[in-house]
Amino acid sequence: MGSREVTEQLDWNGKKVTVAGLGVSGIPAARVLHGLGAVVTVVNDGDDERSRAQAADLEAEGITVRLGDGATLPTGTELIVTTPGWRPDKPLFAAAAEAGVEVWGDVELAWRLRGPGAAPWLAVTGTNGKTTTVRMLASILEAAGLRTAAVGNIGVSLLDAVLGEEPYDVLAVELSSYQLHWAPSVRVHSAAVLNLAPDHLDWHGSMEAYAADKGRIYEGNQVACVYNVADKATEDLVVEADVEEGCRAIGFTLGTPGPSELGVVEGILVDRAFVENRQKNAQELAEVADVQPPAPHNIANALAAAALARAFGVDAKAVRDGLKAFRPDPHRIELVEEIEGVTYVDDSKATNTHAAEASLAAYDPIVWIAGGLAKGATFDELVQKSAKRLRGAVLIGADRVLIREALARHAPEVPVVDLGRTDTGAMSEAVREAARLARPGDTVLLAPACASMDMFTNYNKRGEAFADAVRSLATTGDA
Repeated sequence: MGSREVTEQLDWNGKKVTVAGLGVSGIPAARVLHGLGAVVTVVNDGDDERSRAQAADLEAEGITVRLGDGATLPTGTELIVTTPGWRPDKPLFAAAAEAGVEVWGDVELAWRLRGPGAAPWLAVTGTNGKTTTVRMLASILEAAGLRTAAVGNIGVSLLDAVLGEEPYDVLAVELSSYQLHWAPSVRVHSAAVLNLAPDHLDWHGSMEAYAADKGRIYEGNQVACVYNVADKATEDLVVEADVEEGCRAIGFTLGTPGPSELGVVEGILVDRAFVENRQKNAQELAEVADVQPPAPHNIANALAAAALARAFGVDAKAVRDGLKAFRPDPHRIELVEEIEGVTYVDDSKATNTHAAEASLAAYDPIVWIAGGLAKGATFDELVQKSAKRLRGAVLIGADRVLIREALARHAPEVPVVDLGRTDTGAMSEAVREAARLARPGDTVLLAPACASMDMFTNYNKRGEAFADAVRSLATTGDA
């Protein structure tokens, strides 16, 4: 198994730290730094009722909060710790650069606060599949008898993990491109980039900048840089990375693996990377049927998780046991119901075209429910690749016209129902229309290829609305 690292302890007493942003990472960071003796000022653009309540709580603990002005650098600031969502072009960061003040994200702070003998990190990033892969990895590590947790951009605070009283053996860490941008010194045991597709370009400024931030995850890797054989851009990031001597490039593929790869042979997940004489030998890890659901992109997630676990020294049995025990989070290619021979699947988490393409590739024929906020995306390539699978399409949301136009260009024979409404009740009508188009053996698939915020609080609420509408259809025959 991997060895623990020795970390340098920093003196925070009296250090003037500005925390940029309230919220799920800003508030814990402010409290942790205050507890370490730092003089903390929180700055926040917003000055609404919720922000004022959060500020009152922090000020009661002795933390200064400045609302409605996130642009001005507080006097004497020696370090900024930012929440991931703050864009690099914020005036605050320009002021910091001019003053020679470093900017860290919450992940960088957690990395710097690790104690002596800190648990190694196995890290995952990519445009899609991060959360599922990290949770698969944690399940495998647990099956190996290791104390671990799925942390990072997944809802469990890295700060809590590194500062907890009980030490972990290893951490399964999900890292977003935002977090990696602000994490200059993070150096993990092994890491995977699952895939790369245009996303968050408004934040990063360009595809090149987005890819470069994803590629930071490989910097300083000690044992393995795991990449997707089918996505050359991920391998390019490995080639460009400055890694520890002896660190290996490990590919994963849905086809037959070559040496130093994991792949699939006759329904079996196999390892030709972490075996003796990998030119000739392979180790069986699990069956495709052990992965739920066994959609192609989910098999790819399983292979990436297995590669990281194997890099850490986990045996084949634990890989199998961990994958068999794993169940995906809600709204990720989740089976809702089968009604009169039609299967209803909720993949509300498919918030971009890359994720929707993977989801659509898993079923045939499909009545596709899509639409929402496009975030600058185009849909021609997605429709071209998926057209032959489509029985019909039902479109909802603010930017549905973009999908409708792509369907008209590349799948003119596919019947399209365009629901001219963006209220939350549109989902019930969408399910009714999809049921009308579907035939026994079809899948009605919610894979929106768009963000949800035009109609719903988040993709979870959108998925719940779909599931509720489907269950209403099952019980009453009318959604």
